[in-house]
Amino acid sequence: MRNSLILVFLSFFTSVISAGMYESTDTNKTIVVHAVRTKEPIVVDGILSEQVWQNNFEITDFTQLDPAEGKPATQRTEVRIVYDDAAVYIGARMYDSCPDSIIKNLARRDVSVNADMFKIYFDPFFDKRTGFYFAVNAGGTIYDGTLYNDTWNDQSWDGVWEGKAHIDDKGWTVEIRIPFSQFRFKLKDMDKWGIDIERLIARKHEDDFLVYIPKNSNGFVSRFAQLEGIKGIKPPSHFEFLPYGTTKAEYSDPGIGNPYSNGSVYTPNIGADLKMGIGTNLTLNAAINPDFGQVEIDPAVINLSDVETYFQEKRPFFVEGSSFFDFGNGGVTNYWSFNWWSPTFFYSRRIGRAPEAAIPTADFVNEPSGTQILGAAKIIGRLDDGWNIGAIQAVTKREYADYQVDGQQYSLEAEPLTYYGIVRVQKEFNSGQQGIGMISTYTNRFFKDSGLPDQLNKNALVGGLDGWSYLDTSGTWVMNGWYSASNVTGDKADILSLQTGSRHYFQRPDSKYLSVDSNATSLTGYAGRIVLSKQKGNWQVNAAIGAVSPGYEINDLGYLPVTNDINMHIGSMYQWTTPTNFFHNAQLGAAIFRTYDYESEITWEGFYHYGYLQFPNFYAINWDYAYNPQTLNNRETRGGPAMINPPGYQVDLSANTNQQKNLVFYLGGGTYHTDYSDQPYIYGEIDFNPSTNISLSIAPQLAYVYTIAQWVNSYPDPYATATFGTRYVFAQFNQTTLSSGIRLNWTFNPKLSLQLYMQPLISAGNYRNFKELAQPGTYKFNTYGQGSSTFNSDTYSVDPDGPGPAQPFTIANPNFNVVSLRGDAVLRWEYLPGSVIYFVWTQTRSDQETIGEFQFNNSFDRMWTLPADNTFIIKFTYWINI
Repeated sequence: MRNSLILVFLSFFTSVISAGMYESTDTNKTIVVHAVRTKEPIVVDGILSEQVWQNNFEITDFTQLDPAEGKPATQRTEVRIVYDDAAVYIGARMYDSCPDSIIKNLARRDVSVNADMFKIYFDPFFDKRTGFYFAVNAGGTIYDGTLYNDTWNDQSWDGVWEGKAHIDDKGWTVEIRIPFSQFRFKLKDMDKWGIDIERLIARKHEDDFLVYIPKNSNGFVSRFAQLEGIKGIKPPSHFEFLPYGTTKAEYSDPGIGNPYSNGSVYTPNIGADLKMGIGTNLTLNAAINPDFGQVEIDPAVINLSDVETYFQEKRPFFVEGSSFFDFGNGGVTNYWSFNWWSPTFFYSRRIGRAPEAAIPTADFVNEPSGTQILGAAKIIGRLDDGWNIGAIQAVTKREYADYQVDGQQYSLEAEPLTYYGIVRVQKEFNSGQQGIGMISTYTNRFFKDSGLPDQLNKNALVGGLDGWSYLDTSGTWVMNGWYSASNVTGDKADILSLQTGSRHYFQRPDSKYLSVDSNATSLTGYAGRIVLSKQKGNWQVNAAIGAVSPGYEINDLGYLPVTNDINMHIGSMYQWTTPTNFFHNAQLGAAIFRTYDYESEITWEGFYHYGYLQFPNFYAINWDYAYNPQTLNNRETRGGPAMINPPGYQVDLSANTNQQKNLVFYLGGGTYHTDYSDQPYIYGEIDFNPSTNISLSIAPQLAYVYTIAQWVNSYPDPYATATFGTRYVFAQFNQTTLSSGIRLNWTFNPKLSLQLYMQPLISAGNYRNFKELAQPGTYKFNTYGQGSSTFNSDTYSVDPDGPGPAQPFTIANPNFNVVSLRGDAVLRWEYLPGSVIYFVWTQTRSDQETIGEFQFNNSFDRMWTLPADNTFIIKFTYWINI
């Protein structure tokens, strides 16, 4: 059956490839605009007072994308572009018939707010795939980022440039100065750049473009206008030096008799980052004793699954330019997936992670919260022959942990000296119509402690090839594919642990494909995926087939929590982009999907439908529905025999008011239901702008979980012959979780802002009616306390067969009541271009009790009386451009 379905997918791919070759070509006329050289000094103050802004090369022809798609802009816009040897300058006048109605909300850099905005996009390489964007809103907030894969953007890049806005009786104006050092380009071929310009008129929901791209079309950078006239420049050398200094004060409750802490720790630190241009198209970033601490705290999470929690990267060195290391995503701009764990080949949170050595049970432990990064270097850019190249190299320090047991102190190696490396190369052909790339990651650990090789891989190597090709000249149909292989090495105990861990479960007793090799010192696997997408027109199609072998392992420097999957889907959607009296725009989509394991068992399948409707008043609703028939679950017993996934359905519904208003409401909810479980949830959010420079967001969420069979633990017992000599214990489970994210942003001016964030969380889980799996491949259980078995609800002791020969065992009380309060305050002041001072206060409070009932009043009171861990940080940087 599996092979038949795969043949259906391949036949579908072949038929649409043939059909795609006959698509019509795109005959859009190229728009050409000009830049003018200037010798006049320009003061960037937002006021177009310089004579150069009166030249005859103004850009005025703008077209609406919204609300009246394809119609001329309702307000006149004039843009002029000039340059000298050091920088390119943009002067723009946005005429407005009601200047007192211009929305000028202010926010921190790169934070989206409802405001009028001017935005300019450049493609300096003129490759029709990549670029940069720069924006200034009417309040003076600046935005910047990079463009890649034609239609995607990444706001992590922060260039050093100037942009100012000014409002007058004619509307508002913008002046921008961007040094050539902030771009990557070919000096010898720079007389042609790609360009687009955008203007947002917030009160009208109007979005105007120089190059208007219809909503049912595709592409962005590839459709840019052509900028001519920048030539003969001699940009200065690009060398940026950014020394920094930090001081950190940490205050926490050390506990009585703690020999390692008196409750306060003070840590000063200095270092430097440097950025150097290698020619005009490569940039080298390096760090000396880098400060890789993150400013914003991670959220609290209650994770009862066997899947590792994924946290977003927040450290600037790794965030900036991270999109360059994306793998397997080229060409296709709209990816669908259903039960497919797409590998993250470079998960930068692995570098500098918390030490992972197992520490014996101790009275007190002194262990670093993260591994110090001794040094790191990053290079990103493009070679002269058109190859994009990116590489990161980093070395982390050998870390130690101290611990005390019964007054005796010990020390062990908690994390070895480790090298991490990643290289990514990619080349595009025929203006992005085809592309090919490669990625490689390598991790090498240097152990001293004899206990660490049993716990961590010695070496890990991952390599991959990816590419794409458009199947017609109009860019309607595109196919993307990638293939990767992995190899990790270590001692026997380490590889045995890897085989039996939650990512692989080779020990499954009912498996005919998997087996454990206790003598193995390496593990090898492969993965790959092919995607076909029709991404142009009102009707679009998306299909994919992918596989991850059981031995594939990338988690030394990547992230992939699940293997042993063969996954596929076919889906389609239709979009209405022409407004009517009933809706502004709408979408409907549906898909079917299926996942096999490597024993041809169906582990997940279903039908999915979604819809989106935006009304003429810009209120909107989203909904989706999925049905999943009965399948086999090879993970629920966590290395034991497979059991049944009961049939179930998912329903979700959400709505929001007009997002361009100063007060916006969001409301949503849904559930996943089977005959044996329910997982309803509801959430809301209020976004409020009481003034042009203050925004408040409150987002509460309430979630409930009920199931008759929540995993508890497994207990070996030779008399449990029906389940291969192990009792797999489950319980009826009820969990209630109430949380909220509360955020206040106060922007005093475009350079000075205060951010406050708080996340309270209360979660309680109650386990009862303990039971064991009765028979593999079923959803049948033997409940303890029934028949001949006994169960003591006070001690959680179990005798599975009463007077029989099986030995009693005791279950650790799994009930929990977790209370957490996390928050931070960040004051950011850019006192000079590129130079920033941060004042940061972080506080955490948390506690856990073995009480399964949800007790809001008690938990809420406890939250505020718990001892707090406080961290205060002052960090300053000084940008030097040489």
